[in-house]
Amino acid sequence: MNSPDTTVPPPYPLAGQLRLREPEHRVSRRAVTWWTLRALIGWLVLMIPQLVALLVLPGTGWLAWTLLASAVLGVAHTAVMPTWRYRVHRWETTPQAVYTQAGWINQEWRVAPTSRIQTVDTKRGPLQQALNLATVTVTTASAAGPLHIEGLDHDLAVRLVDELTETTQASKGDAT
Repeated sequence: MNSPDTTVPPPYPLAGQLRLREPEHRVSRRAVTWWTLRALIGWLVLMIPQLVALLVLPGTGWLAWTLLASAVLGVAHTAVMPTWRYRVHRWETTPQAVYTQAGWINQEWRVAPTSRIQTVDTKRGPLQQALNLATVTVTTASAAGPLHIEGLDHDLAVRLVDELTETTQASKGDAT
């Protein structure tokens, strides 16, 4: 009769295997400003119609309470979230892989082998352009979707895309 395997796997992977770990680099400190402005704009988009309806429409005194609740939540979210995200968001690239850590309430750690990278792109919205920031997107052959490194200094993002492109071309994988 065969007994089940009760051996405990080693705490570290064998040499040459990639493992999930905290990436080395933080995003740009200006990302805090970017996340703050995005949160502020989002809350204003929610609160301005409430304020207009409260001031213009008769019998909407109850909207004062929803406006107050929105204001309290908006101030708390805008004050806490950007700094929290800055503490969590990290990234790192090596010749073997791209590592990311993102989120604030729901946090995600990802590692993508360079042999699986299909494309590397940058994206810059109007606020990112004003703050000289960019998002690098690393698309892989993964069902989990692409990796996003948000809040990078634009010049660093351009260098990172170039570096990942060179590393990917030198990789012997087929990106599938």
